[in-house]
Amino acid sequence: MRPRALVLCSLLVACASPAANNPDLSRWEATAARVTITRDDWGIAHIKGPTDADAIFGMMYAQAEDDFNRIEVNYLNSMGRLAEAEGEKEIWRDLRMKLFIDPADMQKQYAAAPESLRKLMDAWADGLNYYLHTHPEVKPRVITRFEPWMPLSFSEGSIGGDIERVSLQELEAFYGDTAKRQVAVIEHDPDLEPRGSNGIAIGGSMTQSGKAMLLINPHTSFFFRSEAQVTSDEGLNAYGASTWGQFFVYQGFNEKAGWMHTSSGADNIDEYAESVSTKDSGYVYRYGTEERAVTSQEIVLPYKTETGMAQRKVRVFRTHHGPVVRAVDGKWISVRLMQEPLKALQQSYNRTRATNLKEFRETMELHTNSSNNTLFADAEGNFAYFHANFVPKRDLKFNWRQPVDGTTPATEWNGVHGIDESPNVFNPAIGWVYNTNNWPYSAAGPQSPRRKDYPSYMDLNLENPRGLHAIRVLSGRKNFTLDSLIAAAYDSYLPAFESLIPTLLQAWDQAPASDTLKGQLAEPVAALREWDYRWSATSVPTSLAVYWGEELWRAVRADAESEDMSIYDFMAKRASPQVRLAAFAAAVGQLTADFGNWKTPWGDINRFQRLTADIVHPFDDAGASIPVAFTSSRWGSLASFGARTFKTKKLYGTSGNSFVAVVEFGDSVRARAVTAGGESGNPASKHFNDQAERYATGKLRDVYFYPSQLTGHTERTYQPGK
Repeated sequence: MRPRALVLCSLLVACASPAANNPDLSRWEATAARVTITRDDWGIAHIKGPTDADAIFGMMYAQAEDDFNRIEVNYLNSMGRLAEAEGEKEIWRDLRMKLFIDPADMQKQYAAAPESLRKLMDAWADGLNYYLHTHPEVKPRVITRFEPWMPLSFSEGSIGGDIERVSLQELEAFYGDTAKRQVAVIEHDPDLEPRGSNGIAIGGSMTQSGKAMLLINPHTSFFFRSEAQVTSDEGLNAYGASTWGQFFVYQGFNEKAGWMHTSSGADNIDEYAESVSTKDSGYVYRYGTEERAVTSQEIVLPYKTETGMAQRKVRVFRTHHGPVVRAVDGKWISVRLMQEPLKALQQSYNRTRATNLKEFRETMELHTNSSNNTLFADAEGNFAYFHANFVPKRDLKFNWRQPVDGTTPATEWNGVHGIDESPNVFNPAIGWVYNTNNWPYSAAGPQSPRRKDYPSYMDLNLENPRGLHAIRVLSGRKNFTLDSLIAAAYDSYLPAFESLIPTLLQAWDQAPASDTLKGQLAEPVAALREWDYRWSATSVPTSLAVYWGEELWRAVRADAESEDMSIYDFMAKRASPQVRLAAFAAAVGQLTADFGNWKTPWGDINRFQRLTADIVHPFDDAGASIPVAFTSSRWGSLASFGARTFKTKKLYGTSGNSFVAVVEFGDSVRARAVTAGGESGNPASKHFNDQAERYATGKLRDVYFYPSQLTGHTERTYQPGK
């Protein structure tokens, strides 16, 4: 009886063993044993593995340690599954993603991917799944197992990417009431903080060391990306910011080269007005001399309710141009955009391994960097501006800013513009290139591409105040160092107010003595008259200017839009003296009402606060916060802090400068960086908010790129799962 009891006991132990229930566990553990994660004294993960795939495994494990929730939320967004966690209010966001992201298609593309890329995607899934296995206390909201095809749903650095340009309001109006196709009334919020980034690349002729330098300054939602270094014995050695859940460094550098993306104004999405009619077989649309069938598909949208899961089914329509997203004047509007997730993922990863301008340019030949411009610098001394490299060729007789006629073949795309057909800049003699989400036609000052040499759809943006500011800090400068490049990135000048404040002073000077506002505003006007247009935490004029600028913006925006005029030009040239003074009186009144005195320094108002894991948490004037001297990028501040009130008196930032780095290339690489708040998303971690003071003051810390630099700065070294 005893041997039988031992056998039975062994069987029971085997059945209870995790390895017996998880056939992947032995592979995960074998990979984990090959990987080391070193956390420096800022909590930044430095991951090392013998192969790229091993390093990616460790990278994803480390990301999940720092903020698994953001990883899952990003993939709920990218795959159109957010309503499964957030409820019915998110079904139209989910539908938008599912119009373009089909899991069955992603799985086919994964199967067709080069073996080297499949290994990386496999390692991505393994690293996340091993984290969940070793952390049973972590309860995913929806995704309990990550599949290796999933990175194809999120192959660029921004959530949604080009797809976000499809209006959720219009989508709901069209598909929400199938008995009556509606035209949505779009509610735009013109007061939203400008989104984008700054990038500057400087050649050796402009630096003290004779080496090229790069400023990496993305403006995103706070806590949007993870800072890490990923290294393998196969040659991978990338440092920088990766959007949570992605296995490539989106904005960063390796030992020989660096890259920084800025949101582009390139027109690379088009809408087609389709002439649709009904037939017995369903809907048809006219194309040339043909009638083609409108294809349809039923999409199931699961969503969370208080009592469990429910679902909504929506039948969507497509033409050969793309999915139908709205209706206008009896026409169905389809949308066409880049849909090359496999190539996009290849390009996103391959550029992290490029070590010089030639290799980086080769990655651009995939033409999937659709929504970004790129600043580049390398150890060979090259520096460059690359324009967005997915710009379709079109017939210029059509207005591509509006839906074009979908019935004529003349509106088809004719391939994409090659690199040499784009407004790129390579190693200009002026010694620098930059982009601030403005047009490319000032990227190198007087040596920039000429607007007349390119089709109008190549870029829809104009110059912006940050662009004027960047030119100011770069022009005529020599002997840049890392310190002076940081100083340029945080230069306190506000160019928008240099043109606006004189108009206010003139309005006050010319107002009659009998004007009651003249007497009321005499003292605050005098404060602005002495101002040097520079922000600081102790500056009262900064508070006055920002509050006045926001009031004036709101007062004239409708008139500027009705005249199709830049709001900056309208504020500077067209706003009446009465409107200027009234807006200033309102600003002074608001400051007085909120803070007891209009003489309130800017740093007492403009605050950084991180209390919970949420990006937008219940901000609290009574809670701990720190002053931030820089302002919204709206007024031309290169260092951006997008702040507003949240049922509070003080302003709290949620976007703007996030990961910031300056890098110098040469025989070795030197860099400094800062991440908003800190690396960890866990409020209990000491790295949750340990970089806040540095962030708010622009005091970037040294980057520990080489193992020798980690000596004395290592918090712990371990293997995943240990």
